[in-house]
Amino acid sequence: MTQVADAAALQDVTEAVLETARRAKIASRTLATATRATKDAALGALADALVANADEIVAANEIDLDRGRSNGTSPGLLDRLALTPERIGAIADALRELASLPDPVGEVVRGSTLPNGLRLRQERVPMGVVGMIYEARPNVTVDAAGLALKSGNAVILRGGSAAASSNEVIVRVLADALTAQGLPADLVQSIDAYGRPGAVALMHARGLVDVLVPRGGADLIQTVVRESTVPVIETGVGNCHVFLDASAELETSIAIVLNSKTHRVGVCNAAETLLVHADAAQTLLPGVLAALGAADVVVHADPLAAALAPEGVTVVPATDEDWATEYLSLDLAVRVVADLDEAIDHVRTWTSGHTEAIVTKDLRSSERFVAELDSAAIMVNASTRFTDGGQFGLGAEIGISTQKLHARGPMGLAELTTTKWVVNGDGHIRS
Repeated sequence: MTQVADAAALQDVTEAVLETARRAKIASRTLATATRATKDAALGALADALVANADEIVAANEIDLDRGRSNGTSPGLLDRLALTPERIGAIADALRELASLPDPVGEVVRGSTLPNGLRLRQERVPMGVVGMIYEARPNVTVDAAGLALKSGNAVILRGGSAAASSNEVIVRVLADALTAQGLPADLVQSIDAYGRPGAVALMHARGLVDVLVPRGGADLIQTVVRESTVPVIETGVGNCHVFLDASAELETSIAIVLNSKTHRVGVCNAAETLLVHADAAQTLLPGVLAALGAADVVVHADPLAAALAPEGVTVVPATDEDWATEYLSLDLAVRVVADLDEAIDHVRTWTSGHTEAIVTKDLRSSERFVAELDSAAIMVNASTRFTDGGQFGLGAEIGISTQKLHARGPMGLAELTTTKWVVNGDGHIRS
């Protein structure tokens, strides 16, 4: 009897999610012909609504934070989860920035006139319905809604239990603002209420959901990639590296390493491994490690790096597990490498393909680092923290893609569109 009841409940969840997707599909058609002015006005209304309801959102977020603390959630993940009036203001400003960006829909990617007189153009069009599965990041709820709206898509959100209270309020605020602008509330919907079975149903809603974007830890992403029948754009975990070359200067090295590691530890573009050229180790590592220690970073060091750590720095021996770990905390793996070749080999072996950085004054070293590594973003004398849609001038992002098909790196507006060919003739027939 229990199995029958469970099966019936699962069927109810599946049908509820499919009905959500059907409504999203219908709602998305209203944006197919919407003008940029309509979409931009709606984005402004969403931003204003978030600010106007900031107190209610923060109160709901505090419920999520209290639950997270009780469950032993790490400080890094709590930081991702936390909302303040200031953060909500910044999220609203990101929506306004989106409104200022060009509308990708209708952009002609390429075009030509064939010898037979047929006129061809390839233009950007919305995906249709975008599904998002993500963890503990209520800001993603807003980013996804804004990016979807501007690029002409409806969005279905599965934000996870950690941010359930925050997301419930945020989605309601956004839906009310859309309705006030004369747009369907179904353009932004959440299936959080249906739990994990709802997420599974979303993964299997092929034909109703056009693309699925997972954003979170490695387990979440790989689960979606394995189980989904909906096409997936894989966003990757961030096992990001910083390499201090032989010519790196101490002051620059300290600034870039500290910013890459400690600016925000719970994000995918934070550095997780520091590599240092052996010729510069004695010059650079004592100062760099002292600065990291002062920032309460625990250093997971190989023997050469550990030997150069000044007193007061917390050092633990590094293992292969450290080279593979995305800590999302105040931990950093540190290794001394013989040269640029060994640094490149290390990164190739352990990287997740997200972001790598080199600090150097040697043009040849930087050119080799850029050419021989194949991550989505390579930084030369800059922090890994710049791999971000807003920092790249793309507006908010829906994720950082580490795959090579369709989109790679920060996924902004253009990456949420596909293309279609429009062919104009004058009674042409093919011979």
